[in-house]
Formats: sequence, C-alpha cells, structure tokens
Amino acid sequence: MEYGFLSLVPPLLTIALALLTKNVFLSLFIGIMTGSFVLNGFAPLASINAGLYAIVDSMSQGNTIIIGSCLMVGAMIHLMERSGGIDGFVNVIVKNKGLIKSKRGANLFTWLLGLGIFTSGSLSCMVTGAVSRPVNDALKVPHEKSAFLVHTTSTPWCVLFPFSGWLASMAGYLISGGVSEAESVSMLFSSLPFNFYCILAILLTFLVSVTQKDVGPMAAAEKRAAETGALDDPRHSTKEEVEVATSGVKARACNLLVPIGVLIVVMFAALLITGSGNIMNGAGMKALLWAVVSALLTIIVMTVVQKVFTMQEVISEMFKGMSHMLPIAFVLLFGFTMGGVVKALDTGSYLSGLFQQFLTPALLPALTFLIAVLLSFATGTSMGTMAIMAVLALPMAFDMGISIPLVAGAMFGGSIFGDHASPISDTTIMTCATTGCDIIDHVKTQFPYCAAMAVISFVLYIIFGFVM
Repeated sequence: MEYGFLSLVPPLLTIALALLTKNVFLSLFIGIMTGSFVLNGFAPLASINAGLYAIVDSMSQGNTIIIGSCLMVGAMIHLMERSGGIDGFVNVIVKNKGLIKSKRGANLFTWLLGLGIFTSGSLSCMVTGAVSRPVNDALKVPHEKSAFLVHTTSTPWCVLFPFSGWLASMAGYLISGGVSEAESVSMLFSSLPFNFYCILAILLTFLVSVTQKDVGPMAAAEKRAAETGALDDPRHSTKEEVEVATSGVKARACNLLVPIGVLIVVMFAALLITGSGNIMNGAGMKALLWAVVSALLTIIVMTVVQKVFTMQEVISEMFKGMSHMLPIAFVLLFGFTMGGVVKALDTGSYLSGLFQQFLTPALLPALTFLIAVLLSFATGTSMGTMAIMAVLALPMAFDMGISIPLVAGAMFGGSIFGDHASPISDTTIMTCATTGCDIIDHVKTQFPYCAAMAVISFVLYIIFGFVM
C-alpha cells in the first residue's frame, strides 16, 4: 500500500518535535504512534496496539546487542570512575606527565582516537567518547565540542576507510544497483575520492581542532566553558558530572587503560575469528558483544582483586552505572522502532520519487546527493538510505552514461549526512551517551558545520556532473 505524503509525516513530526520540545524520548514516541495510526488506517485501538508491539518487536538480536552494550559501557565507565581509573588516566595524560596540556591537544587526541576505531560507527562513538571524555573534561572542552569530534570521526571515517564490515555492505549496495560483483570492490574504492561530505567532515574536524576557531552555537559553547567552566548548557542539561573515585581509593590509570585495551583487542580478535582470518568479513555485532562483555568483566575482576569493592558491592555499582544509561537505552529502542515504522511506510521511495522528475544527466550526482541527504536526515539511517538510493540512482547513471564512481560517492556521502546530523540517528544518541552532551545541544551546535559541508558537497557534485 502506498501512503503518499502521509509517509513523510511521522519522521518529520518527530524531528520537528525534538527540536521544539528538546525531548527526543517523547518526540520519538509520538512519531512511532503517528506512524502506527497511518499504517493502521487511523483505527484508534488497533493503532495503539500496533505501536506498542512495534516497540517490542524492534528488540531484534542486533538492536538488543547495541542496547545491551550501551548499558554495559555505562557500567564499565562507572566502575572505572569509582575505582580511580578516570583520575589516574587524567593524572598521566594531563596533570603529572603533561602529555596533553591544552584544548587543542585534547581535540587532536579525540580526533586521532576516532580515526583509530574504524570498524564500526557505533563502536567508535562508544570507545572514543568514553576514553576522551575525562581528558576533554579536565581541560574544559565543552561537551558539545567533544560530541562533534567523536561523532564526526565515527561513521564518516568508517565509510572513507571501509576496511571492515562496511566494505561488504557498500559493495553489496553497488551490486544491487547494477555493478558487477567482479567490479564492485574496485568501483567502491574508485568512489571514495568523490565522497566529498565525508572527506570534508574529517578535514574540517582536524582544522577546527588545530585552529581552535568555531562559529555559531559551537563558538558560544566554547565561550561558556572558558568563562564559567560549565561543560553543558545549564538551560538544557540534566546530566550529572563525571563521578569522583570512591573515598580513599588510589588513582590508577590501569583501571581505565586495561579494560579499554581488552575491549579493543577482543573486538579485533572477534572480527578476525568470525571473519575466518579476514577482519573485513567479521561479524560486527558479535565482536561488539564479546568486546564489551570482556572489558566489563575485566574491570569487575580488577576492582575486586584491588579490594576497592567486594563482590556484592561491585554488582551494586555495576547496576548503578547501567542506570545512568537507561534513558539513552530507551531512546535507542524508540529510535530503532522509528526506523521500522519509516520502512513500513516506504518513506524513502516516496521521497525519492518526488525528485525523479528533476534527474537530468549532468545534475544526477548533485540530486542523488540531495535526495540522500533529505532521506537520511528524515529517517536517521545511513544503511537504509544507501539501500534505497543504490537501486534508484545507479541504474539511471548507467542509462545516462554518468560516472558511476561519482554517483556512488554522492550516494554514500549523502547517506552519511543523516547518520551524522539527525537527532534520531543511533550514532547521535550513542555519541551523547558517552560524551555527556545533551542530544539537542549536540545537533544544534554541529548543524552549521554539517550544513556547510553539505552545501559545499552539493556544489562540487554540480561542477563534477558537468565536467565528467
């Protein structure tokens, strides 16, 4: 069944409410229920029942792993804080050794760490956010800036450096659009230089880190942090500051470095094992689950052996840490449900169809990028947008004789925009969970940068569309 304009109402309503009310949780719930009413012909009881069951049904294996990992990361961070791991790490990096002495150094540390975790956007947000937060907090980097750096070096870099499960996924989308299997990988790598949005994202974050020059709301956040020491906007933030270590506990950097090291090592080992020796074929969700569980067990054992906590106390502290992540877990759950609703409404096909009449040969790359930008922002998903755009744009590129790498680069870059800029994207939510930034503050402060990069990319696709 085709729902026409009604298919746009739930995602657009969700985004509008999130920006107006500053309450992503409520906005997602209203969006889910609105979508359920559209899908069920506005029958009250049937729509409410279907909406509630849609939330339950969204707890698929992959989604459950992500939500569970988010809770376990909360427990791990809490235990690292309470056992002196955060204080010890800050002492080594910032205070005693003075390895990082300024906001510029903290920003570059975050940027480099984000580039180092390239196997998964979700994992990058979790690890980079958790490790860099104590350093950024110690040097009074506002949470909005931390979130921008963590988020922008996650999925955009995973797509530009696809030596992970992204390689198979992106090559698969190219095949679905008509590229032969034999040429799919080489075509993917040929498209990377034309992924202007992701290239600009990595370059811009480096430039901002080095120059310490910001614009708009981000500049205001930097000024607030410098003048008042407030890392969050006091009007919006309800988050607690990072907790101090338990009284009398010695600061130990190993209580942060060891579990984080275990997380990274186990993650790569699991990718190698599940990929039969090839990290690019590894199972990302299994690797994430094993890595987080191993890291959490490591810090539990360490705190008990060090006699920071008894076994009973460490379990209690673990659940306290998880409780800090419960709001984020539910927002993630609702975000996944919203994705299912949007898919059922076939919003992507409707939105794409609106623009097909404007698809002339020279403008195909630019319009492919524009449609992907709008679609990904409305749905909050990059993978879903890539899947839709591949079967729409690539066949037309073949028919019109347009450069396939150029159109593919536009498709991939535009799809990442929504994952990066949308308030209902899962990486947006996870970035805020680990950096401590309010979701709406994060979206508001980084949007001028995202919009500028999108406009520049759009112009470049127009130019290259006529030149190539």
